[in-house]
Amino acid sequence: MTSTSPRPVLLVIGVGPGLGMSVAHRFGSEGYAVAVVSRSSTRHADYLKSLADAGVEAAAFVADAADPGALRSAVDAVRDRFGRIDVGYYGPAAGLPLADILDLDAAGAETALHDVVPAVDFASLLLPELRERGDGGLLFAGGLSSVVPMPPLGGLALASAVLRNYALTLHTALAPIGVYAGTVTIGGLIDRGDLHSALVEDPDRFGNLSVSILNPDELADLLWTLFRDRTEPEAVVNALIG
Repeated sequence: MTSTSPRPVLLVIGVGPGLGMSVAHRFGSEGYAVAVVSRSSTRHADYLKSLADAGVEAAAFVADAADPGALRSAVDAVRDRFGRIDVGYYGPAAGLPLADILDLDAAGAETALHDVVPAVDFASLLLPELRERGDGGLLFAGGLSSVVPMPPLGGLALASAVLRNYALTLHTALAPIGVYAGTVTIGGLIDRGDLHSALVEDPDRFGNLSVSILNPDELADLLWTLFRDRTEPEAVVNALIG
């Protein structure tokens, strides 16, 4: 694909004021142009101003990652705008209700597993270009319940485990051809994020866990380091006590 951008391009799906924007700024500081995508354009002006003030070339697009047609249209629009996509970061917040694992039934499990489908859809839209180029990467962020048993999180733990395994398996499959895949596995609430704002109002949703607040800029730096070094598929951050 002929590039119309003089610099590499990062695509952030599910951008929010927390980790998504921190990832945008971190890659932007390394010379990447940035495309941000979210379900609503309400905060796009603020996002673009923040990036422009930091000297980052950026554009914003509207799409719900769970809508395959809208997601494809957004990816196509990013390519039309920048000519290429070099790195994709998938960061939509999980839309699953929290319920104890003992209350999870087949319908709940099906819903949880379906929540991972958009991540695979996103990767499949970027992989042909990345594989052809033999460079670039796919980045994910998931919950600590994928590696530490947390019964109160129920289906969310199931979805987190599937997403983590998908990212690790992609890493193994793509490394020989020069494309990176990796994930940050996060235990804690991310400052400035929408989930943080919602869960602070109802701390009992985490059962008896004491939840620490994580700096999204530090998490974004971890994602950048994973991508830059390309030696490890995962970084685990555990700020949970209890």
